Amino acid sequence: LIFFLYSKHFLCKRQHKKNIKNTKLYIYIYIYIYIYEQVSGENMQLSEEQLHQIEQNRRAALERLASRNVPVPVGESWRRQIGTEFTKPYFTKLMSFVTMERKCFTVYPSPEQVFYCTTLCAIEDVKVVILGQDPYHHPGQAHGLAFSVLRPKPPPPSLENIFTELKEDIVGFGHPGHGDLTEWAKQGVLLLNSVLTVRAHQPTSHEGQGWEIFTDAVVLWLSRNLNGLVFLLWGSYAQRKGRVIDRKRHHVLETSHPSPYSAHLGFSGCRHFSKTNILLKASGKKPVDWKAL
Repeated sequence: LIFFLYSKHFLCKRQHKKNIKNTKLYIYIYIYIYIYEQVSGENMQLSEEQLHQIEQNRRAALERLASRNVPVPVGESWRRQIGTEFTKPYFTKLMSFVTMERKCFTVYPSPEQVFYCTTLCAIEDVKVVILGQDPYHHPGQAHGLAFSVLRPKPPPPSLENIFTELKEDIVGFGHPGHGDLTEWAKQGVLLLNSVLTVRAHQPTSHEGQGWEIFTDAVVLWLSRNLNGLVFLLWGSYAQRKGRVIDRKRHHVLETSHPSPYSAHLGFSGCRHFSKTNILLKASGKKPVDWKAL
């Protein structure tokens, strides 16, 4: 067990000395969990109180391990409502994967921006969800919001098509001259990618590592705990991810992806932005000011 943990944390030559301390912490925690599993599997005569204390200590160890791996900041309301995901084995494994990737490669977005969308709006205040796939993989673009790019980077082609549709759909909308959609997120528009990290210049390189499980849990929480949300599902990937949405409680608008390769298949002329505001008003919610960029 100790050999496995040390080898896992020293695979990359660029690893810094400070990781030795972290590795020791991981060893202590994993050894504790390992001992717990051995004890619980041997039918030893322990009192209920002792077993309860062991279980509490095990959970605390897992939470501590996960908390050291979770990129910060994470919005407090999000941590409160979906924080149990951070303690699950798949998430611990995912964070270990991302940590190792960052030691050996360039990964986007930066650690403090992975959960940027959770810091702009309380989870209970989300009213529109736009699902994407994975972050932009070129320098200076990704910052934790689907389809959005950091200033002063120009909008990528898909975002340009989104702006083109907005100009046709929303009276008074003008091209903002940048691609930063932060102001939408502050109004309750969740711009959520299915996968939240990516290796530089290698699109989809972090697929299948666990992000999809986490973001599925987010979509499911929103579907089960809120009402009258508007989900915008552009393209088959987003539409498959949206299968868990309760369509009796929420509104779902679907069309093709705004990519230049598929925008002509339905996205252009879809008028999803004005339709979204009509649906929000019908649900008693404040419409989105799409022009506020």
